[in-house]
Amino acid sequence: MPADDADTEADSEPASDEFDPASHPGDLASDGGDGAREVSDALPRSDDQLAEAVETALSGRSEVVAVGVPIRLLPAVLAARVRSSGAPWRIACRPGVVDALSRALVLGTAVAEAVERDELRVRTGEPFGHGTGGTLFASHDRADVVVGPRGERSLATTAVDSDTGTDSCAEAVAGAHAAAAARFDAATVDPVGMPSRRRLLAAARATLDDRFADDLATVLASLPPGEFGRTTEPSDRTLLVALAARHDHLFRDLRTWVGVDGVGIAPGQEFTGDRQALVNRELIESIKVPMGPGRPMLRLRAVDDGLLRARAEEVPSVLRGRFELPTDADGRVRNDAARGERRPVWERRRL
Repeated sequence: MPADDADTEADSEPASDEFDPASHPGDLASDGGDGAREVSDALPRSDDQLAEAVETALSGRSEVVAVGVPIRLLPAVLAARVRSSGAPWRIACRPGVVDALSRALVLGTAVAEAVERDELRVRTGEPFGHGTGGTLFASHDRADVVVGPRGERSLATTAVDSDTGTDSCAEAVAGAHAAAAARFDAATVDPVGMPSRRRLLAAARATLDDRFADDLATVLASLPPGEFGRTTEPSDRTLLVALAARHDHLFRDLRTWVGVDGVGIAPGQEFTGDRQALVNRELIESIKVPMGPGRPMLRLRAVDDGLLRARAEEVPSVLRGRFELPTDADGRVRNDAARGERRPVWERRRL
Protein backbone atom coordinates (compact mmCIF):
# COMPACT_ATOMS: atom_id res chain seq x y z
CA MET A 1 0.00 0.00 0.00
CA PRO A 2 1.48 3.40 -0.93
CA ALA A 3 2.46 5.74 1.86
CA ASP A 4 0.00 8.53 2.60
CA ASP A 5 1.98 10.61 5.06
CA ALA A 6 0.64 14.14 4.82
CA ASP A 7 4.01 15.71 5.59
CA THR A 8 6.30 13.62 3.44
CA GLU A 9 4.09 12.47 0.58
CA ALA A 10 6.06 12.47 -2.66
CA ASP A 11 5.31 11.18 -6.13
CA SER A 12 7.53 9.59 -8.68
CA GLU A 13 7.32 10.83 -12.24
CA PRO A 14 4.60 9.11 -14.26
CA ALA A 15 5.72 6.53 -16.75
CA SER A 16 6.62 7.74 -20.21
CA ASP A 17 3.61 7.90 -22.48
CA GLU A 18 5.28 8.86 -25.72
CA PHE A 19 3.87 7.59 -28.99
CA ASP A 20 6.38 5.75 -31.14
CA PRO A 21 5.71 6.50 -34.82
CA ALA A 22 8.11 3.77 -35.86
CA SER A 23 5.97 1.21 -34.07
CA HIS A 24 2.66 2.58 -35.37
CA PRO A 25 3.20 4.22 -38.77
CA GLY A 26 0.41 6.45 -39.96
CA ASP A 27 -1.18 6.40 -36.52
CA LEU A 28 -3.12 3.20 -36.96
CA ALA A 29 -4.92 3.61 -33.67
CA SER A 30 -6.92 6.71 -34.49
CA ASP A 31 -7.16 6.71 -38.30
CA GLY A 32 -7.39 10.44 -37.93
CA GLY A 33 -4.23 11.60 -39.64
CA ASP A 34 -3.50 13.98 -36.77
CA GLY A 35 -0.97 12.01 -34.76
CA ALA A 36 -3.57 11.10 -32.14
CA ARG A 37 -2.37 8.51 -29.67
CA GLU A 38 -5.03 8.64 -26.95
CA VAL A 39 -8.76 8.03 -26.98
CA SER A 40 -9.32 11.67 -26.01
CA ASP A 41 -7.41 12.75 -29.12
CA ALA A 42 -9.63 10.77 -31.50
CA LEU A 43 -12.96 11.11 -29.68
CA PRO A 44 -15.53 12.49 -29.44
CA ARG A 45 -16.23 13.47 -33.02
CA SER A 46 -19.43 15.36 -33.63
CA ASP A 47 -21.55 14.28 -36.58
CA ASP A 48 -19.29 11.33 -37.44
CA GLN A 49 -21.16 9.86 -40.38
CA LEU A 50 -18.84 6.87 -40.69
CA ALA A 51 -19.37 5.87 -37.06
CA GLU A 52 -23.13 6.24 -37.49
CA ALA A 53 -23.01 4.09 -40.63
CA VAL A 54 -21.01 1.39 -38.84
CA GLU A 55 -23.40 1.30 -35.89
CA THR A 56 -26.40 1.01 -38.22
CA ALA A 57 -24.74 -1.66 -40.37
CA LEU A 58 -23.74 -3.86 -37.41
CA SER A 59 -26.86 -3.60 -35.25
CA GLY A 60 -28.80 -6.85 -35.08
CA ARG A 61 -26.13 -8.97 -36.76
CA SER A 62 -24.56 -12.10 -35.34
CA GLU A 63 -21.09 -13.65 -35.41
CA VAL A 64 -19.42 -10.45 -36.59
CA VAL A 65 -15.68 -10.58 -37.24
CA ALA A 66 -13.84 -7.28 -37.62
CA VAL A 67 -10.23 -6.41 -38.44
CA GLY A 68 -8.37 -3.11 -38.51
CA VAL A 69 -10.78 -1.39 -36.12
CA PRO A 70 -9.54 2.07 -34.99
CA ILE A 71 -10.44 3.82 -31.75
CA ARG A 72 -12.79 6.08 -33.66
CA LEU A 73 -15.15 3.19 -34.45
CA LEU A 74 -15.04 1.26 -31.16
CA PRO A 75 -17.97 3.16 -29.59
CA ALA A 76 -20.08 2.35 -32.65
CA VAL A 77 -19.15 -1.34 -32.37
CA LEU A 78 -20.10 -1.36 -28.67
CA ALA A 79 -23.42 0.38 -29.31
CA ALA A 80 -24.29 -2.09 -32.08
CA ARG A 81 -23.33 -5.09 -29.93
CA VAL A 82 -25.77 -3.96 -27.23
CA ARG A 83 -28.56 -4.26 -29.81
CA SER A 84 -27.41 -7.67 -31.02
CA SER A 85 -27.24 -11.17 -29.60
CA GLY A 86 -25.57 -14.49 -30.16
CA ALA A 87 -21.95 -15.57 -30.08
CA PRO A 88 -19.24 -13.08 -29.11
CA TRP A 89 -18.03 -10.73 -31.81
CA ARG A 90 -14.36 -11.08 -32.70
CA ILE A 91 -12.69 -7.67 -32.97
CA ALA A 92 -9.07 -7.20 -34.09
CA CYS A 93 -8.12 -3.59 -33.32
CA ARG A 94 -5.29 -1.67 -34.90
CA PRO A 95 -1.94 -1.51 -33.09
CA GLY A 96 -2.05 0.99 -30.24
CA VAL A 97 -5.82 0.86 -29.67
CA VAL A 98 -5.90 -1.59 -26.77
CA ASP A 99 -2.95 0.17 -25.16
CA ALA A 100 -4.80 3.50 -25.38
CA LEU A 101 -7.85 1.93 -23.72
CA SER A 102 -5.77 1.41 -20.58
CA ARG A 103 -5.75 5.21 -20.20
CA ALA A 104 -9.40 5.80 -21.11
CA LEU A 105 -11.70 5.45 -18.12
CA VAL A 106 -15.03 5.72 -19.96
CA LEU A 107 -14.36 3.72 -23.12
CA GLY A 108 -11.82 1.36 -21.54
CA THR A 109 -14.16 0.18 -18.79
CA ALA A 110 -16.99 -0.24 -21.31
CA VAL A 111 -14.86 -2.42 -23.59
CA ALA A 112 -13.56 -4.42 -20.61
CA GLU A 113 -17.16 -4.97 -19.51
CA ALA A 114 -18.13 -6.33 -22.93
CA VAL A 115 -15.10 -8.64 -22.88
CA GLU A 116 -15.92 -9.87 -19.37
CA ARG A 117 -19.49 -10.63 -20.43
CA ASP A 118 -18.11 -12.56 -23.43
CA GLU A 119 -19.86 -10.21 -25.83
CA LEU A 120 -16.58 -9.18 -27.48
CA ARG A 121 -13.21 -10.82 -27.94
CA VAL A 122 -10.57 -8.19 -28.54
CA ARG A 123 -7.16 -8.66 -30.12
CA THR A 124 -4.54 -6.52 -31.86
CA GLY A 125 -3.76 -6.96 -35.55
CA GLU A 126 -2.76 -5.08 -38.66
CA PRO A 127 -5.26 -3.17 -40.84
CA PHE A 128 -7.04 -5.06 -43.59
CA GLY A 129 -5.88 -4.83 -47.20
CA HIS A 130 -4.18 -2.12 -49.18
CA GLY A 131 -5.69 0.89 -50.90
CA THR A 132 -8.73 0.83 -48.59
CA GLY A 133 -9.63 2.30 -45.23
CA GLY A 134 -8.12 -0.79 -43.64
CA THR A 135 -11.24 -1.85 -41.71
CA LEU A 136 -13.52 -4.79 -42.50
CA PHE A 137 -16.67 -6.00 -40.74
CA ALA A 138 -17.94 -9.39 -41.88
CA SER A 139 -20.66 -11.85 -40.97
CA HIS A 140 -22.03 -14.85 -42.86
CA ASP A 141 -24.51 -12.79 -44.89
CA ARG A 142 -22.81 -9.42 -45.27
CA ALA A 143 -19.45 -7.69 -45.50
CA ASP A 144 -18.75 -3.99 -44.93
CA VAL A 145 -15.40 -2.43 -45.72
CA VAL A 146 -14.25 1.12 -44.99
CA VAL A 147 -13.15 2.86 -48.19
CA GLY A 148 -12.09 6.30 -49.32
CA PRO A 149 -9.32 8.78 -48.46
CA ARG A 150 -8.72 10.13 -44.96
CA GLY A 151 -11.42 12.57 -43.99
CA GLU A 152 -13.84 11.08 -46.51
CA ARG A 153 -14.22 7.52 -45.29
CA SER A 154 -17.42 5.66 -46.11
CA LEU A 155 -18.78 2.13 -45.83
CA ALA A 156 -19.06 -0.14 -48.88
CA THR A 157 -21.39 -3.10 -48.40
CA THR A 158 -21.76 -6.47 -50.08
CA ALA A 159 -24.77 -8.46 -48.90
CA VAL A 160 -26.33 -11.79 -49.76
CA ASP A 161 -30.02 -11.47 -50.61
CA SER A 162 -31.76 -14.80 -50.11
CA ASP A 163 -34.25 -13.98 -52.88
CA THR A 164 -32.17 -12.28 -55.54
CA GLY A 165 -28.60 -12.88 -54.43
CA THR A 166 -26.10 -14.09 -56.99
CA ASP A 167 -23.38 -16.66 -56.56
CA SER A 168 -20.76 -13.93 -56.98
CA CYS A 169 -22.16 -11.96 -54.01
CA ALA A 170 -22.30 -15.06 -51.84
CA GLU A 171 -18.74 -15.96 -52.76
CA ALA A 172 -17.51 -12.42 -52.07
CA VAL A 173 -19.15 -12.34 -48.64
CA ALA A 174 -17.88 -15.81 -47.77
CA GLY A 175 -14.39 -14.84 -48.86
CA ALA A 176 -14.45 -11.64 -46.80
CA HIS A 177 -15.67 -13.51 -43.73
CA ALA A 178 -12.98 -16.17 -44.11
CA ALA A 179 -10.30 -13.51 -44.58
CA ALA A 180 -11.46 -11.59 -41.50
CA ALA A 181 -11.58 -14.77 -39.41
CA ALA A 182 -8.06 -15.71 -40.50
CA ARG A 183 -6.79 -12.23 -39.66
CA PHE A 184 -8.42 -12.39 -36.24
CA ASP A 185 -6.95 -15.83 -35.53
CA ALA A 186 -3.50 -14.49 -36.40
CA ALA A 187 -3.91 -11.37 -34.25
CA THR A 188 -2.32 -10.99 -30.82
CA VAL A 189 -4.36 -11.56 -27.69
CA ASP A 190 -4.13 -8.20 -25.94
CA PRO A 191 -5.93 -7.79 -22.59
CA VAL A 192 -7.62 -4.45 -21.94
CA GLY A 193 -5.74 -2.66 -19.17
CA MET A 194 -8.89 -1.30 -17.54
CA PRO A 195 -11.25 -3.07 -15.15
CA SER A 196 -14.77 -3.84 -16.25
CA ARG A 197 -17.39 -1.48 -14.88
CA ARG A 198 -18.86 -4.22 -12.71
CA ARG A 199 -15.49 -4.92 -11.13
CA LEU A 200 -14.70 -1.21 -10.84
CA LEU A 201 -17.94 -0.41 -9.02
CA ALA A 202 -17.88 -3.52 -6.81
CA ALA A 203 -14.39 -2.63 -5.61
CA ALA A 204 -15.48 0.98 -5.04
CA ARG A 205 -18.32 -0.17 -2.80
CA ALA A 206 -15.98 -2.42 -0.83
CA THR A 207 -13.10 0.05 -0.42
CA LEU A 208 -14.97 3.38 -0.34
CA ASP A 209 -18.77 3.31 -0.07
CA ASP A 210 -22.06 2.99 -1.94
CA ARG A 211 -22.50 6.74 -2.38
CA PHE A 212 -19.20 7.09 -4.21
CA ALA A 213 -19.90 4.01 -6.34
CA ASP A 214 -23.37 5.30 -7.26
CA ASP A 215 -21.92 8.68 -8.27
CA LEU A 216 -19.25 7.00 -10.38
CA ALA A 217 -21.77 4.73 -12.10
CA THR A 218 -23.92 7.74 -12.99
CA VAL A 219 -20.96 9.71 -14.31
CA LEU A 220 -19.66 6.84 -16.46
CA ALA A 221 -23.12 6.28 -17.94
CA SER A 222 -23.50 9.97 -18.80
CA LEU A 223 -20.09 10.74 -20.32
CA PRO A 224 -19.23 10.39 -24.03
CA PRO A 225 -16.48 7.81 -24.64
CA GLY A 226 -13.69 10.31 -25.29
CA GLU A 227 -14.17 12.42 -22.17
CA PHE A 228 -11.74 12.57 -19.24
CA GLY A 229 -8.80 10.69 -20.69
CA ARG A 230 -5.41 10.38 -19.06
CA THR A 231 -3.91 13.30 -20.98
CA THR A 232 -6.79 15.78 -20.76
CA GLU A 233 -7.18 18.46 -18.11
CA PRO A 234 -9.09 17.73 -16.00
CA SER A 235 -8.15 14.07 -16.37
CA ASP A 236 -9.84 10.85 -15.31
CA ARG A 237 -7.76 10.93 -12.12
CA THR A 238 -8.98 14.46 -11.37
CA LEU A 239 -12.56 13.30 -11.76
CA LEU A 240 -12.09 10.39 -9.34
CA VAL A 241 -10.45 12.59 -6.70
CA ALA A 242 -13.28 15.12 -6.98
CA LEU A 243 -15.92 12.41 -6.60
CA ALA A 244 -14.13 11.05 -3.52
CA ALA A 245 -13.97 14.54 -1.99
CA ARG A 246 -17.75 14.89 -2.28
CA HIS A 247 -17.99 12.09 0.29
CA ASP A 248 -15.04 12.99 2.56
CA HIS A 249 -12.96 9.91 1.77
CA LEU A 250 -9.38 9.38 2.86
CA PHE A 251 -6.92 9.94 0.04
CA ARG A 252 -5.21 6.71 1.07
CA ASP A 253 -8.41 4.72 0.52
CA LEU A 254 -8.92 6.24 -2.92
CA ARG A 255 -5.37 5.37 -3.92
CA THR A 256 -5.74 1.86 -2.55
CA TRP A 257 -8.83 1.37 -4.71
CA VAL A 258 -7.34 2.72 -7.95
CA GLY A 259 -3.76 1.45 -7.56
CA VAL A 260 -1.95 -1.65 -8.73
CA ASP A 261 -3.15 -3.58 -5.67
CA GLY A 262 -6.73 -2.48 -6.38
CA VAL A 263 -8.50 -2.19 -9.73
CA GLY A 264 -5.34 -0.98 -11.46
CA ILE A 265 -6.56 2.21 -13.15
CA ALA A 266 -3.24 3.95 -12.47
CA PRO A 267 -0.48 3.90 -9.85
CA GLY A 268 -1.76 5.53 -6.69
CA GLN A 269 1.12 8.00 -6.48
CA GLU A 270 0.05 9.60 -9.76
CA PHE A 271 -3.06 11.04 -8.11
CA THR A 272 -1.25 13.56 -5.91
CA GLY A 273 -0.88 16.10 -8.71
CA ASP A 274 -4.59 15.90 -9.46
CA ARG A 275 -5.45 16.34 -5.79
CA GLN A 276 -3.25 19.43 -5.62
CA ALA A 277 -4.78 20.84 -8.81
CA LEU A 278 -8.24 20.59 -7.23
CA VAL A 279 -6.97 22.23 -4.03
CA ASN A 280 -5.34 25.04 -6.01
CA ARG A 281 -8.61 25.70 -7.81
CA GLU A 282 -10.45 25.86 -4.47
CA LEU A 283 -12.71 22.92 -5.28
CA ILE A 284 -11.52 20.65 -2.45
CA GLU A 285 -9.29 20.73 0.60
CA SER A 286 -6.98 18.14 2.15
CA ILE A 287 -7.35 17.81 5.92
CA LYS A 288 -4.71 16.09 8.04
CA VAL A 289 -6.17 13.40 10.29
CA PRO A 290 -5.76 12.67 13.09
CA MET A 291 -5.01 16.17 14.31
CA GLY A 292 -3.26 14.89 17.44
CA PRO A 293 -0.49 12.30 17.89
CA GLY A 294 -0.19 9.61 15.26
CA ARG A 295 0.78 9.33 11.64
CA PRO A 296 -1.29 11.88 9.73
CA MET A 297 -3.32 11.02 6.64
CA LEU A 298 -5.25 13.24 4.27
CA ARG A 299 -9.02 13.42 4.17
CA LEU A 300 -10.47 14.83 0.95
CA ARG A 301 -13.31 17.30 1.39
CA ALA A 302 -15.21 19.28 -1.23
CA VAL A 303 -15.41 22.98 -0.34
CA ASP A 304 -16.93 24.44 -3.50
CA ASP A 305 -20.71 24.81 -3.34
CA GLY A 306 -21.07 23.96 -7.02
CA LEU A 307 -19.20 20.69 -6.58
CA LEU A 308 -21.08 19.82 -3.41
CA ARG A 309 -24.57 20.59 -4.70
CA ALA A 310 -24.19 19.25 -8.23
CA ARG A 311 -25.89 16.05 -9.25
CA ALA A 312 -23.39 13.34 -10.09
CA GLU A 313 -23.83 13.79 -13.84
CA GLU A 314 -23.15 17.54 -13.43
CA VAL A 315 -19.75 17.08 -11.73
CA PRO A 316 -17.81 16.89 -15.03
CA SER A 317 -19.23 20.27 -16.10
CA VAL A 318 -18.29 21.81 -12.74
CA LEU A 319 -14.72 20.59 -13.15
CA ARG A 320 -14.42 21.76 -16.75
CA GLY A 321 -15.70 25.21 -15.84
CA ARG A 322 -13.20 25.68 -13.03
CA PHE A 323 -10.27 24.30 -15.02
CA GLU A 324 -11.01 26.74 -17.84
CA LEU A 325 -10.25 29.67 -15.53
CA PRO A 326 -6.76 31.20 -15.83
CA THR A 327 -4.25 30.34 -13.12
CA ASP A 328 -1.12 32.00 -11.77
CA ALA A 329 2.40 30.57 -11.75
CA ASP A 330 1.57 28.39 -8.72
CA GLY A 331 -1.43 26.81 -10.42
CA ARG A 332 -3.97 28.74 -8.34
CA VAL A 333 -6.98 30.42 -9.90
CA ARG A 334 -6.26 34.13 -10.30
CA ASN A 335 -8.29 36.34 -7.98
CA ASP A 336 -9.71 38.40 -10.82
CA ALA A 337 -10.81 35.24 -12.67
CA ALA A 338 -12.46 33.74 -9.58
CA ARG A 339 -14.40 36.89 -8.78
CA GLY A 340 -15.71 37.37 -12.32
CA GLU A 341 -18.72 39.63 -12.32
CA ARG A 342 -18.68 39.82 -8.53
CA ARG A 343 -16.07 42.59 -8.79
CA PRO A 344 -16.97 45.88 -7.13
CA VAL A 345 -19.00 48.04 -9.44
CA TRP A 346 -16.26 50.67 -9.63
CA GLU A 347 -13.86 48.06 -11.08
CA ARG A 348 -16.21 46.98 -13.86
CA ARG A 349 -15.63 48.34 -17.31
CA ARG A 350 -18.34 50.65 -18.56
CA LEU A 351 -20.11 49.49 -21.71
